[in-house]
Amino acid sequence: MSETSTPYTPASTSTSVAGNETVALADEIKKYKTEALIDFLRKEEDLGLNDDDFEIIRKRKIMGRDFLKTSKEEFEHCGLEMGPAKRLADFAKECKDKKLKAFSSYLSLSEVLAEYGLDSDGIDSIPLFSPPTYEIQDSNKVALHGRDFGQYGTLQPDSLEAMRNEYVVALLHASIHIVMDITDKELSMRPQYGIVGEESRGRVDFAIKEAEDLICITEDKQHKVPVGIAQNIKQLKSACETNKRKRKRGDDDFDYLYGIVTTGRDWHFLLYSPGKIYKASDTAYSIEFIKKALDPNSEEYQSLCKNVRKVLGIIVGLLKDRACAEEEPERKRVRIEGYRSKK
Repeated sequence: MSETSTPYTPASTSTSVAGNETVALADEIKKYKTEALIDFLRKEEDLGLNDDDFEIIRKRKIMGRDFLKTSKEEFEHCGLEMGPAKRLADFAKECKDKKLKAFSSYLSLSEVLAEYGLDSDGIDSIPLFSPPTYEIQDSNKVALHGRDFGQYGTLQPDSLEAMRNEYVVALLHASIHIVMDITDKELSMRPQYGIVGEESRGRVDFAIKEAEDLICITEDKQHKVPVGIAQNIKQLKSACETNKRKRKRGDDDFDYLYGIVTTGRDWHFLLYSPGKIYKASDTAYSIEFIKKALDPNSEEYQSLCKNVRKVLGIIVGLLKDRACAEEEPERKRVRIEGYRSKK
């Protein structure tokens, strides 16, 4: 699998923050090189900057750390007119004062859902969508089968995180390889990937990318699945904002991403588009990794194989759909509306 990078979310950024702790947006801006800073400022349309202004920033080799410490007078000395100079200086101060919440600080699903007009402390109020699926054949050499899980042992609710992680990684890797086999797309999976949004930031357990676009975010939770769903929604929102920053100014920024929240045994699938959130089902898709299921002659083994194919088929369907999504925003909207209207 190929690997790609983005100037906004360097892998070295430490974004794991406990409790209600917040971090300053300025901490991220300090890492921006000149072109990354220009990309960041270009998306702030209220600043009213034009190509001449950006060329001055480029010529003066102003980076994020410089930007935060530059006064109106200094911007003018660089060659900017009074208006842009004042707006940039004021914006730099706003950036220094702005705080971002850590994904891990979102502990209430009801509070997150309220932002989408949903009144519930569970997933029951989240509207349904019909996930695109891909039929996994037994003959598929990449697909996982029940016997493949024998090397990991059985999975229990109290299993160690490392063991759960092996199950999750195995399923995600298999799904990615299948998608790359059936499309001409290059996908990559990034564990502990740093994402910075407009109000939240942090590391996600697994980010899946197609080229430079984030297309799927996975949250691995041993317990407290509702908390995992709350955090995944915030992760998806920030991922959409990350994708948006990479588009050209003036582009229609409609986008959608898929989210996965899993315990290794139970799998929940989400669809996020700006201001809206959907779920694939009212209950989790489950895979029973029990000892009896490791016997190829048992009913439990047949059930395991069936459920593995089911979950794989959904993950492959989601990744294939988003990786091959038409770039035109209106066609993306029509696609999402189709999934939503099927339920």
